Amino acid sequence: MTIHTILKMGDPRLLRTAQPVEAFGTPSLLELIDDLRDTMRAANGAGLAATQIGVDLQVVIFGSNERNPRYPDRPLVPPTVLVNPKIEPIGPDEEEDWEGCLSVPGLRGVVPRWSHIRYTGFDEFGVPIDRTVQGFHARVVQHECDHLFGTLYPMRIRDFSRFGFTEVLFPEIADGEDD
Repeated sequence: MTIHTILKMGDPRLLRTAQPVEAFGTPSLLELIDDLRDTMRAANGAGLAATQIGVDLQVVIFGSNERNPRYPDRPLVPPTVLVNPKIEPIGPDEEEDWEGCLSVPGLRGVVPRWSHIRYTGFDEFGVPIDRTVQGFHARVVQHECDHLFGTLYPMRIRDFSRFGFTEVLFPEIADGEDD
């Protein structure tokens, strides 16, 4: 079990574009995914991208079978390993909602995302994944995949009057949390 330091906004490594994974099921890929899981769990994250721990590969993990204290009112998202993801919107509809990020600790902002998406990719063994999702699940996938292309959620905020410190905006979830 290895818990990595999560890179924070301002670190130039977060702005890099990740490279596709070329070999599945390798010991190094499986170790990376275990490390991502351990790191995400330790930080109470809803998801984590390999780039957030300084690894420039197109690998994200997200979801849990348990409620997340950082997002207590959100529906559960199935635990997923997604390698070499592709996202396509289904329709033009967007919805705005609050987001936080382990790489942007202590802050939350309202971010527009496509409401309904199809995402494809592979699991860690190269088994294809093809899902159509909406709502919070769609938001989490888009947020995590943004990391693979050097995009942090504050870069998507349109109205900075709806961006601020979690402890001010949401004191009920900020106790003991460091996003």
